[in-house]
Amino acid sequence: MRGVILDCDSLGPEDLDFSALYDLPIEWTVYANCPASQVAERIADADIIMTNKTVLNADALSQAPKLKLITLTATGTNVVDLAAAREQGITVCNAVNYGTASVVQHVWSLLLALTTKLQSYSSSAMEGGWAKSEFFCLVEYPVRELAGKTLGIVGAGDLGMGVAKIAEAFGMQVLFAALPGRTYNEDLSRVPFSELLPMVDVLSLHCPLTPQTEGLMSTAELALMKESAILINTARGGLIDEPALVNALVAGQIGGAGLDVLSVEPPVNGNVLLDSNIDNLIVTPHSAWIARESRQRLMGQMVENISAFLEGKALRRVN
Repeated sequence: MRGVILDCDSLGPEDLDFSALYDLPIEWTVYANCPASQVAERIADADIIMTNKTVLNADALSQAPKLKLITLTATGTNVVDLAAAREQGITVCNAVNYGTASVVQHVWSLLLALTTKLQSYSSSAMEGGWAKSEFFCLVEYPVRELAGKTLGIVGAGDLGMGVAKIAEAFGMQVLFAALPGRTYNEDLSRVPFSELLPMVDVLSLHCPLTPQTEGLMSTAELALMKESAILINTARGGLIDEPALVNALVAGQIGGAGLDVLSVEPPVNGNVLLDSNIDNLIVTPHSAWIARESRQRLMGQMVENISAFLEGKALRRVN
């Protein structure tokens, strides 16, 4: 049985152990990356495909008659035409909850850096500002405590709940959003989104990008927030209207933002948020998930998915 890994380098393979994957009864062909123009050729004889962000559209899938399993090294399934895969009888599996600890840690890194003015104080110390001080410390930039503040969370999956757990340790009140048009079970108390926005000191996004959530945070929503509020997004860039966020940050309409995602990644044609002059903004390059432990768990789930499939079972199946 032949297997193809289409974009191995996106996993940062240098510090990962692939031995369990390679011990499977699969003949693997591994590509560092795969341009769209070469996808059909590279999967033509494959029985199994592993892919992270390489797109598998209907045309490419139609040229892979032997294909039986696609296992995604990600939770999102948007890179695969699921309808086409279903028509061809191709099983599609994904990965879930492998990066929770890493992403939650990153959320708090962004939030703490913003509330403690970490970058500004570090720069001031390194560039000689501290040495010129008349006192033992610098108090140039306002620092805020999180204790007693309110954290709003959009999305109550493992990531949202993980962020909430840490918030409690900081002495924050946690509120979960109820998005318009959605129905929820009664296990968790939620506040309507438009009512929640003016209440929170921090808003952290942990929901999927869907037609309903695209542009969730735009001009009207940002205008409802406190001038001191901080927006954190480690989910998907498309949840935010990026020009609207720039305007809100520059105008002081909100207090700051910490983002690990943008609407187009990588931002080869630039992005309005990649502006070093916006000093209440931190942008990181979709790196929240990349702790080595997280990526190794991801590899473990790929082995589990494939092993289950070989035994005629379904694990983490999405279609």
